[in-house]
Amino acid sequence: MLEDKNPQRTQLSELGEFKLIEHLTQNFSITQKSTIKGIGDDAAVLSFKNKQIVVTTDLLVEGVHFDLSYVPLKHLGYKAVIVNLSDVYAMNAIAKQITVSIAVSNRFPVEALEELYAGIETAAKIYNIDVVGGDTTTSTSGLIISVTAIGEVEKGNEVLRSGAKPNDLLVVTGDIGGAYMGLQVLEREKEVFKVNPNNQPDLSMYTYIVERQLKPEARKDIVELLNKLEVKPTSMIDISDGLSSEIIHLCKQSKVGVDLYENKIPLDPQVISTCEEFDIDSTTIALNGGEDYELLMTISQEDYPKIKGNPNLTVIGYITDESNGMHLVTRAEQKIPIIAKGWNALTS
Repeated sequence: MLEDKNPQRTQLSELGEFKLIEHLTQNFSITQKSTIKGIGDDAAVLSFKNKQIVVTTDLLVEGVHFDLSYVPLKHLGYKAVIVNLSDVYAMNAIAKQITVSIAVSNRFPVEALEELYAGIETAAKIYNIDVVGGDTTTSTSGLIISVTAIGEVEKGNEVLRSGAKPNDLLVVTGDIGGAYMGLQVLEREKEVFKVNPNNQPDLSMYTYIVERQLKPEARKDIVELLNKLEVKPTSMIDISDGLSSEIIHLCKQSKVGVDLYENKIPLDPQVISTCEEFDIDSTTIALNGGEDYELLMTISQEDYPKIKGNPNLTVIGYITDESNGMHLVTRAEQKIPIIAKGWNALTS
């Protein structure tokens, strides 16, 4: 599917590990005051003074988390960063640095890794983070990417999963379900391409949902918005494995119940139309799809006037006593227990 049928291929062995790292990271610049020393020594040196530090790591494995038959390497590099930054923002913190480690087989030339790192560099610039280290090694089973993100938050401003209280409002950012439906479109077009390689897919009808899958964004803007509105969530989590799974995480950690209203779940029109095309229930997709990287939070009812009418935030339910359980309130006003059916890497 490449336009250039004979691209340049520089073998990794021509550079070796240290020259490869130097080559791939030569365009990374330092922008954060907290970065004292970045790439080039035995370890990075960071200084955060009186701030709380948050650290998170995610692993992306070829064949489990991504399929290179339709995921461009530049997009993959970008997404590998985003999935980690999202976890930092879910703590009400701001990401400052990342480290990037890769395990790669010899089927990848240097030029392929340049594409991967171009995506990482783009994400670093857009989200104003420093790439301060990492590692490279050989893989016998495809491409593996591990990113660690480091962030900071004022002491006392961190938001955990365990702070939700009965009568709090359940709030979600953006809209959900798009990433999963984008994946369905890509998987379908992959099967068509396998049958007829000359048939190039027309994805113009699915631009939004395909982008939600291939190039998601982390909600740094929400952390900044909440700070501006003087709203501190009582609990928060990012939506990586599906809305139902994340709601259950919050409720179990906080020892509360929830009523989630089906008619309040925000869905993009493209998600609804594509669900109809695939004959899939849109609520099921919203609950179980995953990879939207929106933020799910609970806020005190006292803060509702501050967020009322904000297009970035939607109230989708409220927190109840633990004894009431976790329920979806359908459009027909029936209560159905919420069950975690989101994506699970250990069973996929």
